Amino acid sequence: MRAEDIIIKPILTEKGYDGIPLKKYTFKVAKSANKTEIKIAIEQLFGVKVESVNTCNVRGKLKRMGRNEGMTASYKKAIVQLKEDSKPIEFFASLS
Repeated sequence: MRAEDIIIKPILTEKGYDGIPLKKYTFKVAKSANKTEIKIAIEQLFGVKVESVNTCNVRGKLKRMGRNEGMTASYKKAIVQLKEDSKPIEFFASLS
């Protein structure tokens, strides 16, 4: 699997913004990806050194539009901690 297939998009939330100064970034990743694959993909895409990766599966929520009910898609979330001597990810630099 290619690095572009593993990392889907960044997750930009209030809690995610708090981690940017600490070099902690949150991404939506492929459900089948494991922590080692996520670490390698982040290092390849952004040219940084990853210290640790924490993952969790996020279940879809029940949503209603009038009488109709449906579920939002479930996904896998990865929280990536960079090493102290690593450079920050440029994409998040303007957000902090």
